[in-house]
Amino acid sequence: MKNKTLIIAEAGVNHNGSIPLAKKLIDAAVSAGVDYVKFQTFQAEKLASEHALKADYQRSNTQKKEETQLQMLKKLELTYEQHYELISYCKQKNIGFFSTAFDLESLEFLSSIGLKTVKIPSGEITDLPYLRKASSLFPRVILSTGMAKLQEIREAVQVFVSAGMKKENITILHCTTEYPTPMQEVNLKAMLHLQQEFGTPIGYSDHTIGIEVPIAAVALGATVIEKHFTLDRTMKGPDHKASLEPNELKAMTNAIRNIEVALGNGEKRISPTEEKNKTVARKSIVALKEIVVGELFSNDNLTVKRPGTGLSPMLWDSIIGTKAKRPYHPDELIEL
Repeated sequence: MKNKTLIIAEAGVNHNGSIPLAKKLIDAAVSAGVDYVKFQTFQAEKLASEHALKADYQRSNTQKKEETQLQMLKKLELTYEQHYELISYCKQKNIGFFSTAFDLESLEFLSSIGLKTVKIPSGEITDLPYLRKASSLFPRVILSTGMAKLQEIREAVQVFVSAGMKKENITILHCTTEYPTPMQEVNLKAMLHLQQEFGTPIGYSDHTIGIEVPIAAVALGATVIEKHFTLDRTMKGPDHKASLEPNELKAMTNAIRNIEVALGNGEKRISPTEEKNKTVARKSIVALKEIVVGELFSNDNLTVKRPGTGLSPMLWDSIIGTKAKRPYHPDELIEL
């Protein structure tokens, strides 16, 4: 499909450090019909210091209040060997593998395994060395903009443009970095503002509960949708609670594909299937009562009723005042 939306199922760290669980997530993504399943590539020590605290939602969802962010991340880190295993499994299942890099070495690794597009997470939008490294390694980027002011987005985009990247290869995702995101803070129309401001493809990275917001984003023109998913929202871990379960992911994907078809080409025209209904739903000019030859047609002896197989009511003014050339019974179609 020409206007197909790229749907990225964000497994993220919902594998809880387990490769068998990661493979089950891949299976669920395949069953849902998405384009890519996305993980997160990082080395915990290069991502967070021992002084970094967990976010409120991370403390609540992991139920380990004293645990540092570094300690949490260490348990969720995937080795390079595990990446290769998951990539191989994705190829076996015929689904695209994708990942977000959170440090410079992870960017280099994802480039080395052949990824041509990299996802820039919201937290790295102000990380100039990271942005420069990404611009030197990848011909295309998907940039999340959670927590970012317009000027910060502008500066990040300029890094890529200055490196020679065409704007058509930069997809900017509107995003609200809160898990889950309250509906009143989604501000989905901001996605359109980003498109107007930067002239790039746009998309939406969703952290709300449910599937209606990403579906609405596609109707507004999103070319990429990213959505977290899990096998079970009740599992322990930072992102499970704000993720879709497999049946919901499939429902979202099906709805998006329906919306893509329903959007059409924007030209107002009669569709092939409704053409046959015109004569049923529209009306014609008919006799209201008995009309004799030579009688003048008037508002008193004519009316408008279905079916639409006779004279259009739009000809009413040209019929009124003319003479009947033959007699008519009530409800009979008037002829010129």
